[in-house]
Amino acid sequence: MSPAPEHTGDGRSIGQLFAAATAEMSALVHDEIALAKAELRQDARRAAMGSVALVLALALALFAVPMGTMALAYVLHRTGLPLDASFAIVFGAFVVLAALIGLLGIGRFKKVKPPERSISSAKQTAAVLQKAKPHPRPQEPAEAKAIDARM
Repeated sequence: MSPAPEHTGDGRSIGQLFAAATAEMSALVHDEIALAKAELRQDARRAAMGSVALVLALALALFAVPMGTMALAYVLHRTGLPLDASFAIVFGAFVVLAALIGLLGIGRFKKVKPPERSISSAKQTAAVLQKAKPHPRPQEPAEAKAIDARM
């Protein structure tokens, strides 16, 4: 007679427990991957917004300054200021505006962080797996007979 499969206190065999543990480990790995993807998506959005702000600042500095300088300088000159002072005031205003938008973009980039929760979760999982010791799988009676029949 073949020995009966070993059962634990809750009525499940060792094989069933191992299968359940394997399924749960697989689910844990999939959940960690999903968490990492979600964190990276969020940081990618922040980086994209920072990039857009910096591009807008550059576009403002490149396109608006020359045309705006000319127009506003002549408007200021009509108020009685000398022409050179009018140009200096307009130039300073555009530089300050470009600096503010640039600082906004840099602030967005500083909010981009590594996926800390995913990293710590993966480290915890790795620590648990390093402590686990693999056990040889006992052969089922049918498998043992099939192996003996092949020999």
